Amino acid sequence: MNKFAVKHSNPTGLFASKFYSQVVTVTGNAKTIYIGGQNAINADGQLVGRDNSELQTKQALENIKIALASENATFNDVIKLNIYMVDGCDPAIGFKAFMETVGELKKPPLITVLKVAGLANPACLVEIDAIAVVEDNGE
Repeated sequence: MNKFAVKHSNPTGLFASKFYSQVVTVTGNAKTIYIGGQNAINADGQLVGRDNSELQTKQALENIKIALASENATFNDVIKLNIYMVDGCDPAIGFKAFMETVGELKKPPLITVLKVAGLANPACLVEIDAIAVVEDNGE
């Protein structure tokens, strides 16, 4: 039987948040899933939430949910998120959208938030990429 372990920690000397982890360690037989930057473009190729960072964040998170499900994973398996926000967007609005779409996670991932001048699609205000880890069952 394949065994793997994911350890989330907030070492002494670093801030311990209930919304993100400082360190995640993966050991054993695991499959790593890398999800490229997701934005507010839906399955029909349409932008969701023009000029609305909350709606765009929710769509990007829904896109990540779909990508995770394609590998039999959920947000509970995510160990790292990189969030890119166009300068001028309020991170508190993105956090609200995350809580409404994903909710509080028992073992939150590592999170990096970057303010950027713009994204490849100039209509997009937010882009999120993710790394998840699940048991490697040979698929």
